[in-house]
Amino acid sequence: MSVPTVNPSPATPAVLAIFALTYFGIALGHVPGLKLNRTGIALLGAIAILIFSGLPTTTVIGFINWPTVLLLFGFFVLSAQLRLSGFFDQVANNISAQLENPARFLLTLMLVTAGLSAFLNHDIVCFVFTPVVATALLRRQLNPVPFLIALAIASNIGAAATLVGNPQDMMIAQIAGLDFGRYAFWCILPVLFALSCAYALIWTMSRYDLASTASVPASVKPSPTPFNRPHTIKGLVILGLVIAFFFSSVPKEIIALTAAGIHLASTKFRTEDLLGLVDWPILVLFMGLFVVTGVFQATGCGEQAVHWLARGGLNLQSLSMLALVTAVLSNLVNNSAAVLLLVKVVNVAHLPTAYVLALANSFGGSLIILGSVSNIIVVQQARELGINISFRDFARLGVPVTLAAMAGLLVWVKLKA
Repeated sequence: MSVPTVNPSPATPAVLAIFALTYFGIALGHVPGLKLNRTGIALLGAIAILIFSGLPTTTVIGFINWPTVLLLFGFFVLSAQLRLSGFFDQVANNISAQLENPARFLLTLMLVTAGLSAFLNHDIVCFVFTPVVATALLRRQLNPVPFLIALAIASNIGAAATLVGNPQDMMIAQIAGLDFGRYAFWCILPVLFALSCAYALIWTMSRYDLASTASVPASVKPSPTPFNRPHTIKGLVILGLVIAFFFSSVPKEIIALTAAGIHLASTKFRTEDLLGLVDWPILVLFMGLFVVTGVFQATGCGEQAVHWLARGGLNLQSLSMLALVTAVLSNLVNNSAAVLLLVKVVNVAHLPTAYVLALANSFGGSLIILGSVSNIIVVQQARELGINISFRDFARLGVPVTLAAMAGLLVWVKLKA
């Protein structure tokens, strides 16, 4: 989506200040003394920049990439229908039945998680899988920490396999007009390499630390959603049709909204139940950041910053440099915020640039807990079960996995060049 550039005005310093404060707040994750989270900070930033930019409201709202928002909404409904059908719980229970062989269990867990995350909301996959898998591990007296970290890492890597695996990739696809099949073909090898490295490293570094004496807290009573076979089949068939139509010329958001409409006209699930599982904060976060970054780009300061960085040796037009900067920013300011900023200052019309941006933000999200929302979900869900995954625990496995994945991506970029 092209954004008009306006001449610098007295409002430009205010825009720059609001932009800087918004991203600093997102990086911090909260505002001292207030109950704001990242979504609230992005929304306040959008409101402030609307007031102080001096631009008409219609122009500011026009910075929102509505096809991306609508595509996200459609996939949230698709994921909600499968969740209410008990599909995710059923899959998690089937994986947990293989605990007799921890190595095979870890492999199955990572492959299934990555596969589902490639086509469904990877945050929901982590949200549903974590309590089921963790409870099964505790009952078998196995240390759940490495397995749960593997779950989060596999979801991040798997989400990079397609253009619908996470919100950031959906946004890149919509803005750059990426072809679904061409992207999958380009990225499949680095994704498989990253997933293979993740399994090998996690198993090698954790295989001698699997014993645990912890037990499931008495207060915890997992309540899995009852499995409904007909509606699960319905959900999977519609998902398959959606993916098939993505290879056509029909706009992706229209396809996703049509599927969401079919699910909303359900004989089984109430509208409020389906909409209650939509991740509205993510949608609001994206809309707020679209406004903040759109107005920032309209001042022309984004392009000036890129030229200034290039003169200092940080050339974002270099694919290798872009990959590294994307991974670092994803852990500093959240991967959604990082991508929304970078798509404004790099040429995503250049297909390899868009591909690298999509892969690097997903791979980089496995570095530390704060790198991805799915990491935070796993850690919080584990804490409710009395399982403590510390920053050090996650980084111990996340850092080497991310370094290996990024190395593979950089080599792939060199080979393709």
